[in-house]
Amino acid sequence: MNEQETGVAARQRARDVGLHFAGRPGRQNAVTDVPGVCVGQTTLVYGDGPLVRGVGPVRTGVTVLLPLGHNGVGTAMAAGLHNQNGNGELTGSHWIAESGTINTPIVLTNTHAVGTAHRAVIDWVRDHHSPVVAQWLLPVVGETWDGYLNDINGNHLQPQHVYDALHRAQGGAVTEGSSGGGTGMNCYGLKGGNGTSSRLVDFGGATYTVGVFLQANFGDRDELTYRGRAIGSRLTAPNPMATENWLAADRVPPGAGSCIAVVITDAPLLSDQLRALARRVTLGLARTGTAGSHFSGDIFLAVSTANVGAFDSDFPDGPASVRQLAMIPWGQMDPFFTAVVQATEEAVWNALVVNETMVGRDGHTSYALSHEELRAALSGEAP
Repeated sequence: MNEQETGVAARQRARDVGLHFAGRPGRQNAVTDVPGVCVGQTTLVYGDGPLVRGVGPVRTGVTVLLPLGHNGVGTAMAAGLHNQNGNGELTGSHWIAESGTINTPIVLTNTHAVGTAHRAVIDWVRDHHSPVVAQWLLPVVGETWDGYLNDINGNHLQPQHVYDALHRAQGGAVTEGSSGGGTGMNCYGLKGGNGTSSRLVDFGGATYTVGVFLQANFGDRDELTYRGRAIGSRLTAPNPMATENWLAADRVPPGAGSCIAVVITDAPLLSDQLRALARRVTLGLARTGTAGSHFSGDIFLAVSTANVGAFDSDFPDGPASVRQLAMIPWGQMDPFFTAVVQATEEAVWNALVVNETMVGRDGHTSYALSHEELRAALSGEAP
């Protein structure tokens, strides 16, 4: 199944079920509110029953983000990283840390499909943006683990699935929940996956957008919190992922799984400032309750689409020239920090609310957050 091709009926998001969040979102309340940002996904859901490696069941996919759209592939943008917990992977991170820039698509998938996605990006850029790859390319591919539901060792994600996601990447509404790279993910012992949100920031006579997209696959059920109120302990949905004997039971340790988050903004920021934005993702996740499990790889990337062309080196034939950059003064960064925290928190809740129960390999089940129980918990009523 491919959700980008078949279309998805409108699903309720966090605000639709009565949750309230601070800040002013953009029109779509998504990372695509940042001008030029395109998102594409390929979703793979097929097969049932016992796990047969290489056959299924399959519950996985891939998500791609093009910060400057299709025509901007190869254009260097300022970027910054934060590693909350390194039990995860984001390829190309050393070059981002070294240069403070990124010029490739950003790809999110499952842990054991990173190599396939990495090679596929190289080939796609070679075929459609050949000057970009003429010298070298270091694709940026992040992952979270979907092995509880998916035949993760079956090599089901193929290069064509990545190509399809790249070709279809577009602006507008973004499919959340069990889609793309988030298809087989779990969050707070519930069905997790993709979530996104945005905030508008007025500064210096202009309005800038801060968008967050994350692949949510983290957290223990009892940690789940909304505005300081414990929610997870009030939910009655079974939590088969929670078990003390998790190794013998073929489960995962509570809180495990990981979160990859991408922050994109059109505000003119330097790489150090973007690292500061990426660090604020941690605070947004914390608002939802997580303490950050040892088994959760939480890695965050922030990108600015401003100052287009200023970071390109034009190597080897470009003229020697001094570049100038616009930037937000450090002392006036607080509204942008706040925007990241707010959008991250809401993106997590969107990933939980926009979802359905999923049964995967060996009958493993990840139960969706009940909207009715959520409303009851927020009103103080018994579940």
